[in-house]
Amino acid sequence: MKPAPYGPFPYRPITRRPRLDLPGGARLALWVVTNIEFFPLDRPMPGDANERPGSNAPTPMVRHWAQRDYGNRVGVFRLMEALSKRGIRSSVALNADVCEHHPEIIEECVRLGWELMGHNRTNVERLNEVSADKERELIRSCLERIERASGRRPVGWLGSGLQETWNTLDHLAAEGCLYVADWVNDDQPYLMDIGGRQLVSVPYSYEINDTAAIVRSKYTPPEFERMIRDQFEVLWREGERSARVMAICLHPYVSGQPHRMPALERALDYVCGFDGVWKATGEEIARHFLAAQAAR
Repeated sequence: MKPAPYGPFPYRPITRRPRLDLPGGARLALWVVTNIEFFPLDRPMPGDANERPGSNAPTPMVRHWAQRDYGNRVGVFRLMEALSKRGIRSSVALNADVCEHHPEIIEECVRLGWELMGHNRTNVERLNEVSADKERELIRSCLERIERASGRRPVGWLGSGLQETWNTLDHLAAEGCLYVADWVNDDQPYLMDIGGRQLVSVPYSYEINDTAAIVRSKYTPPEFERMIRDQFEVLWREGERSARVMAICLHPYVSGQPHRMPALERALDYVCGFDGVWKATGEEIARHFLAAQAAR
């Protein structure tokens, strides 16, 4: 991807596109993304506002680290139970180092039929912070490590911090990825042209996201519940004309806390109580979109 003032895709307003149809006549694809991440205790960590740590930051940062480790020890299994109860298979934005340190989580994801997508090695590392000659190898090593642990190579990617370089999309396409979720600029999938190869952008959310809403903006769990319901109602109404994708983005150390679970479960029950909601993974959304494009 060459530096340019706009992305590697045409500007196409949502009001001037062909109708998007989903399986079974659904109005909305519900895409729940669980971010399962690893933070090494012996490396500086981001702060509460997600600011980047300095190289001279002290370790161990016990409180910051332990909060996040709670998600991997307890919170993720609470989310697994809540989502499975509602027939939702999550897509996991997975730090590859989880495969090394917490293989039990990978085993449970595979058992539940959850999709695993690449999400860097660890969340203290960003693609725009490694040298250009090492970026592709980092992406490849993450995808290969997840494949060895799960038996299936990921076809999706979400960069840690949603960060990319001018070369990231080329590397993802070259490594066989089908879709990327970093570009939070739409309510529908769209095609990216990467030097003659294609990637699908599947719409992740920086809004319906518990770290952005609860950790950074300090919204309460009931406020986050209201956000999910309001987001759904608008997209559901618009989906009658042309289907929409609704991402709910969760982090086990945030939404997996006991006092936040009731509000999240009420929101999920509300969304799942409507007919015409397609509970999909990112791969399913991307493949359906590609098939629809090919049929035109």
